[in-house]
Amino acid sequence: MKWLRPWLYGLALALGLAGAWRALADASAPASAPGPAPVLLLTVSGAIGPATALRFERALKQAEQERAALLVLQLDTPGGLDKSMRDVIKRLLASPVPVAVFVAPQGARAASAGTYILYAAHVAAMAPATNLGAATPVAVGPGGAAPQAASAPQDAMAAKRVNDAVAYIRGLAQLRGRNADWAERAVRDAASLDARQALAQGVIDLVADDLPTLLRRLDGRTLTVGERRVTLATAHAPVKALQPGWRDELLESLSDPSVALALMTIGLYGLVFEFANPGFVLPGVVGGVSLLLGLFGLQMLPINHAGLALVLLGLALLAAEVFVPSFGVLGLGGLAAFGLGAALLTDGEVPGLAIPWTLIAVLMLTSAAFIGGVAMLALRTRRRPQVGGTAVLMGEPGELLEVDGDAGWARVAGTPWRVRGVAGLWPGQPLRVTGQDGLTLLVRPVEAPKDHDPQGEVRT
Repeated sequence: MKWLRPWLYGLALALGLAGAWRALADASAPASAPGPAPVLLLTVSGAIGPATALRFERALKQAEQERAALLVLQLDTPGGLDKSMRDVIKRLLASPVPVAVFVAPQGARAASAGTYILYAAHVAAMAPATNLGAATPVAVGPGGAAPQAASAPQDAMAAKRVNDAVAYIRGLAQLRGRNADWAERAVRDAASLDARQALAQGVIDLVADDLPTLLRRLDGRTLTVGERRVTLATAHAPVKALQPGWRDELLESLSDPSVALALMTIGLYGLVFEFANPGFVLPGVVGGVSLLLGLFGLQMLPINHAGLALVLLGLALLAAEVFVPSFGVLGLGGLAAFGLGAALLTDGEVPGLAIPWTLIAVLMLTSAAFIGGVAMLALRTRRRPQVGGTAVLMGEPGELLEVDGDAGWARVAGTPWRVRGVAGLWPGQPLRVTGQDGLTLLVRPVEAPKDHDPQGEVRT
């Protein structure tokens, strides 16, 4: 091995010289010019809810970390929850990165909550054949209001909601220099505009056919972002689309009241099956997880508490039918409570909160079939003759085994039993069961007892 050592030393020396030469070359080479800042694209399609607000918050953080030139929120929404909308707007107003809201593709809309978000953006743009407006708020549940087109309010509470929404959207319009008078009409009268009319009336900043056109037209435009002026360089900026992760998709699904209601129902049936048949494990695990996910989804939404109470009462009555068979009485009551609670759980007029009647009908029919099956099994069991227990021993014949005064032991139906009423009888005497006292059987001899000689002789 002595001949190998010089070769190893030489190889190490060569590698060291090569590394030094590469480091020297890198140091002497001119620094490459940094590429243009990217443009991040976040697509939101559907109702504005808690999952939307979380996605937008993460998009803003990523845009700030990557020093993005612009964050484009491509929007197509019928509206949504007031709280989620205000969360989005608060984060947008505090963003250090310019945000452009682009109502696209063609045929999309920014109705209700989308109109507020469009007014709050640093850049408001729309594609041809899109529309915005219909931003009148309506009450939904005990947790807030959701923007939605509706008739003019008549009561004091509705007037307070409308006036609050008007002041909010007018403040956004004045901040961005947009048409505040039309914004007020959108709230009070549910007014709507298409893209060309919105541009002509100063509601939006520009109309663009698609995203590349929008970025070219924004190139060189100066915006006020916080307390600083920012000039956009977007003509040749790379576009990075932000895809929703599994967590975003899960939260979006759970914030759908239809999914939450179905999960609660599945969870209850899983737990009922597990409690009725201990040891299966899988139904209990699936049921517990489904029930918790359903409750988590509902807690993110402004729901009607009376509707939720009715749903829970209905599910409890359906479960009680399994353990305390009432031949359908508890089941029918639970079915009625569940259906009414599901109908009252959310406001069907609010975008994204309506529970389809078809889903309610399917859940009710499934529950009815479940309860019907339980009732039929209970009725069939009641009509079936009893095959076990002490009740089936009444009138059964037996044979006396031991005698101890008035008590003793006898074999009845092949099993030894403690018996009473055997005074004066002898082992081997035929018996018949006449009653029961706890775990002791009351018996009588089948034939009249005869005098029994202790020596084994029978005297007549």
